[in-house]
Amino acid sequence: MFERKRIVITGVGLTAPTGNNLDEFRMSLLEGKSGVKDFETRYMGRVVAGICDFEILRYQKKKELRKGTRAGSISIYCANEALNDASLDCAFEDTSRIGVYIGTTEHGNVETENEIYNISQYGYDTQFWTHHHNPRTVSNNPAGEVTLNLKIKGPHYCIGAACAAGNLGLVQGYQMLQLEEVDYAIAGGVSESIHTFGIFAGFKSQVALGTHENPEKVSRPFDRDRNGIVVSEGGCLYVLETLEHALNRGADKIYGEIVGYANNSDAVDFVLPDADTQAVCMRKSLDFAGIHPEDIDILNSHATSTPMGDQQEAKAINAVFSGSDSTFVNNTKGFIGHAMGAAGALELAGNLPAFDDNIIHPFLNLDNLDPECKIKNIVDKEPVERENITYIMNNSFGMLGINSCLIVKKYLE
Repeated sequence: MFERKRIVITGVGLTAPTGNNLDEFRMSLLEGKSGVKDFETRYMGRVVAGICDFEILRYQKKKELRKGTRAGSISIYCANEALNDASLDCAFEDTSRIGVYIGTTEHGNVETENEIYNISQYGYDTQFWTHHHNPRTVSNNPAGEVTLNLKIKGPHYCIGAACAAGNLGLVQGYQMLQLEEVDYAIAGGVSESIHTFGIFAGFKSQVALGTHENPEKVSRPFDRDRNGIVVSEGGCLYVLETLEHALNRGADKIYGEIVGYANNSDAVDFVLPDADTQAVCMRKSLDFAGIHPEDIDILNSHATSTPMGDQQEAKAINAVFSGSDSTFVNNTKGFIGHAMGAAGALELAGNLPAFDDNIIHPFLNLDNLDPECKIKNIVDKEPVERENITYIMNNSFGMLGINSCLIVKKYLE
């Protein structure tokens, strides 16, 4: 019988609208700091977005920026930060045993939109189309840019999974470690989505683009007055390895252990979610981990601030957790908006420090709870401190009915 290896997180690298490392990001969640701001986008003018401000030249030269993509730069920054956090130097590792698995919602739209706009200034003469377009727009670009930057010789690819992609990047890394394909997995999710006007126009045409006179109040999951999504950029990549490997090399820090996951499909609608299938996904992840609903201490909800989406997830959570008095539900998108392919990975990171400080960060902008979103133990305004936190469940769902749940356990020898 196949015996699962224990897979642990030993490094975290991130950039979010509210911070460029885990400490900054975590502090923003505990202090109620929003990273949503006014943003100008082509053809639409003023919108709001979650915007990252990281040191882009820390790990890249200007010449490399001219060739690459925003998603590639986010990935390079996060990968280097994660490796540094894990006290790993690729110069002293067999890089053929390092895999890079990055979840994305979409890739290539930014570059294609930019090129069409550029040639429109020259009568649509395609001789002005950049020769960098094809390598910029292939779907493996963000992961491939990481391997070029770090001289990694192992496998790399991106997992296209809509807004479930951050979770599924981690799942892919977990699976490759179980199969002994790699010794380290650099895994998670990234998003450059704010740099394509199409995503804003698309959500607006769906009547799903959030609005409010105050940018910081636009994203308000589960709130009665929510009216849509805030599009954000960002990234979070982790170093994963087997527990045995981590202990043998004397890893400085073990953030947690991945013990459960599930992924399924609604098969109902292109956009509208299905609560019943989401509930099945949560139950399957619990079964994988061999635990019960009441064992989960923190449930990070996916809720994106859309009227129907939030209600469906609340219904699914109640179907699984209504009997649990020990599960507390929080959310991250009120702080940073919806980081698309990076959302699941970033939201997990924001909760990982709870294993050490036993504090659960709250929702932001949940001023008037929608009765249809009523859930037991919502952490609505202030952080909640518990005696002990052992399990975190991270929900991430996306278009075309893709669902993912990930469970991480506090590391215990």
